[in-house]
Amino acid sequence: MIVGLFNDSFEPIMDGVGVCVRNYAESLAKRSDCRPYVVTSSVPDYVDTAPFPVLRFMSVPIPKLAPYRAGIPALDPEFLFQVWKVPFDLVHAHCPFVSGSIALRIARRRRIPIVTTFHSKYREDLRKALYFEKTADLALSFILRYYDAVDYVWVPNNATGQTLREYGYEGDYEIFPNGVDIPVPTEEEYLRYRSAGGSRAGVSAEEFVFLFVGQHRWEKNVRLIIESMKVLRDRGVAYRMVFAGAGNAEKEMKKLVAALKVADRVRFLGQLLDREGLKELYARADLFLFPSMYDNAPLVVREAAAFALPSVLAKGSSAAEGVVDGENGFLAENSIEAFSDKLTQIMRDPATRSKAGLGARRSIYVSWEQVVAKVHARYREILAAHRA
Repeated sequence: MIVGLFNDSFEPIMDGVGVCVRNYAESLAKRSDCRPYVVTSSVPDYVDTAPFPVLRFMSVPIPKLAPYRAGIPALDPEFLFQVWKVPFDLVHAHCPFVSGSIALRIARRRRIPIVTTFHSKYREDLRKALYFEKTADLALSFILRYYDAVDYVWVPNNATGQTLREYGYEGDYEIFPNGVDIPVPTEEEYLRYRSAGGSRAGVSAEEFVFLFVGQHRWEKNVRLIIESMKVLRDRGVAYRMVFAGAGNAEKEMKKLVAALKVADRVRFLGQLLDREGLKELYARADLFLFPSMYDNAPLVVREAAAFALPSVLAKGSSAAEGVVDGENGFLAENSIEAFSDKLTQIMRDPATRSKAGLGARRSIYVSWEQVVAKVHARYREILAAHRA
């Protein structure tokens, strides 16, 4: 079974969707009856070392959405020659834009099935990139046509499906959750990672550490985190805040940290492509902060759960689906005062924090092998139905 996995971003530009595609490809490549290809945009000077083929089309930077790039496959005859000679049995697009359009064109011309996963809240991105609401809504209507045109639509959770419904999609969809490529560590591994994580983050063994991992974008509600750090400092609370990742708001975030005079409490580590380094941070942190109202089903919350690290999420957000306050994570109102109060309360209650971390590991964590086993079986069902 030759499967094409299409997404506009991939290594080294890694967001949650890029991680999802990589793990689909790695898990499928381990199966003797499956050969995955990743089709994505090019990144200057980057050399692929993945254990599966990666086909890249020409791209240019998107200034307002760095580090993302806009693909222009029509100007890349070598790519077009390569991708059209691959005898795909099924294609799976993870975005509706350039790579998704290529996947749909291949599926229709080859008369093979196409699956598309809806991951992101595109309306917010479109309004930011196109400035005018009417222009963004027009672009969104084209995206909806794409989801109407494909054979199967998947979403990672119920909340994401509801977002797609709010956009105007009326068709069927199936739920296939995201998994985690980080195994649950043994006690010995955990202690080793925790020690190394302290060195990486530059914190002592006694300090209470907050952690954020992800794209440094205002849409992730990182302003709430930074402003809450000022409130905690003013209250005399001792802590260290660690940001891991990169994005177009990174410089402004650092300026805000300096302006609020919490630079001595906050550290930016930059983007971590080293998964071992990420494990060290999860092990060292005492609380994972992810109050995003933008994300649908964040992988980082599930990665943290592998280390029994509980997350604090915004109440009512899509990211908080499945989280019960105090049982497998924590929920806070989306305001500086409420978020700060919640952090203070959690810091003072290590027993509940430990309970929530273990609950997250039991109920939120799921391995990619488990997820892709179901995906692989569904691919087979789709192909059988298509051939029949």
